[in-house]
Amino acid sequence: MNISMTRIQAILMKDYKEFSRNYAVSIMALMPLILAFLYNKLGTVNINAYFLTINMTFSLVTAYVQCCLIAEEKEKNTLRNLLLSPASLGDILIGKSLFVFIVTMIVVAMTIFLSGYRPANLFILAIALILSAVFYIALGTLCGLFAKSVMEGSIIVLPVIIIFSLGPLALQLSAAYPILKIAEWLPSSQLILLAEALEGKYTTMDVIIPMATIIAWSLVTWIVTGFIYKKRMVD
Repeated sequence: MNISMTRIQAILMKDYKEFSRNYAVSIMALMPLILAFLYNKLGTVNINAYFLTINMTFSLVTAYVQCCLIAEEKEKNTLRNLLLSPASLGDILIGKSLFVFIVTMIVVAMTIFLSGYRPANLFILAIALILSAVFYIALGTLCGLFAKSVMEGSIIVLPVIIIFSLGPLALQLSAAYPILKIAEWLPSSQLILLAEALEGKYTTMDVIIPMATIIAWSLVTWIVTGFIYKKRMVD
């Protein structure tokens, strides 16, 4: 697979311009920041509260923005031109993902700062956050490939926002409803379990299991995304 940095940079700049022009999409980056600021002012010092804003960032910024940017391309019929251009699969996927990845990391960092969260092990947590961003970008790309317009994309991505942002909250009801225990294996839940483990004396398995789970989710989602993408090319 040939990778062209020039083409990747061109796609990156194109996404930046579309993001800056579409205020309905770009304003979503402010939502987690406002919530993190309010939590800080209210004196919330709970790991679950901190990671509610972080997981909301991944859903509202990473998945939502990625989905809407791709849906906008389809709505304007520019995605088909991109698919038929000399850009390779790697160029397009990296180019379409890089801008959202950069925005995500900036918003996550600002969310952590505004909420007053001080991770016990920033290095390990940073790796988990990067892996999570990769997963949510894949999820947003997948949703965008099914959407025909920005409006439709914003609706398709709603289940992602609900399940992955609020999914960890379901664990609090798992004692009464054991089936909700499955929410523990969501990437968002694994991220919280990792952060909780890092606050105390953690073992190697406490780090490996959450990381491996997030990587597995990412690999499966990217494989499905690549398959759907190729079908769209044939179409």
